[in-house]
Amino acid sequence: MTLVNGTLEKAADAINPPALSQDNGLTFVDLFCGIGGFHTAASALGLKAVFACDIDNEARTVYSRNYGLTPMGDILEISENEIPDHDLLFAGFPCQPFSIIGSKGGFADPRGTLFFEIARIVRAKRPRGIVLENVKQLLTLQKGEVIRRIVNDLTEMGYDVDYKVLNALNFGLPQKRERIIIVATLADMDSFHWPSGTVPMKPLDEILESDPDPKHLVSDRIRSKRHEVHTAEVTPSVWHENKSGNISSHQWSCALRAGASYNYLLVNGERRLTPRELLRLQGFPEDFELDSNYSQARKLTGNAVPVPMVQSVIKEVVDVVKRTEVAGIGSKA
Repeated sequence: MTLVNGTLEKAADAINPPALSQDNGLTFVDLFCGIGGFHTAASALGLKAVFACDIDNEARTVYSRNYGLTPMGDILEISENEIPDHDLLFAGFPCQPFSIIGSKGGFADPRGTLFFEIARIVRAKRPRGIVLENVKQLLTLQKGEVIRRIVNDLTEMGYDVDYKVLNALNFGLPQKRERIIIVATLADMDSFHWPSGTVPMKPLDEILESDPDPKHLVSDRIRSKRHEVHTAEVTPSVWHENKSGNISSHQWSCALRAGASYNYLLVNGERRLTPRELLRLQGFPEDFELDSNYSQARKLTGNAVPVPMVQSVIKEVVDVVKRTEVAGIGSKA
């Protein structure tokens, strides 16, 4: 895709911090990798990817083009023996299976949730650190049984575990995207600190393209309908229409969603977000290539993880791993 002018490049650089090192000696695997939000974050910290997988063909194509590593496919068909040894494991695992827990066996059935595929690999490879991402509703599903089972399973495998809901708004991105992050390490996590999340939000006008393609304009009918019922108090703004048809506008975007209506988010009530803007809202760098059609671009970015948010967490996990490495602390039994 075409790169943007200098002003917007500068804004993107501020959101995406430069690499701290070229190679810190740690490796990682990227499960349910999508277009590589975890990969972008980890590689900026000097980690090296040794394996990735995703069931989505388009996601694998985009991932391969940008990182030079071709992901394997469906995790259900991948033996743990096919996965190289690694130091850290990352996974933004799908949340859909959790909605059927209880009705079709739930945790009693390994097919009930793809978390068990993560657990299968963890048992076999015992990475030193784990970072998982999911929707914040995971905390309350089945009255908390889902998160308790995840924590218990990881604990039984010898890991110290913690979790917290983080918001991309607090990590420099103008997107309200709350996600639960689950962290686990073989070492005691006494020295682990959750990132403060005090990075100032980038102004929306530094995210938006100055001359977007007119094809992203909505129809006169949709535009008139929006403006008849809502007037924004700030400009620029992203207008959000919820499932009840209520419209609000903010100096940030509501969470990008893979399966939502084409028109649930509109810039100034006039146009849809462009693919480059969608990538910026998730914190991807300006040289990231996304040549997919618009429908695929919305799906892929809506399923991605916010790069600076997970990068801040990964950095803290790496610090724990490195400290225990220097101290000569071994794995738990």
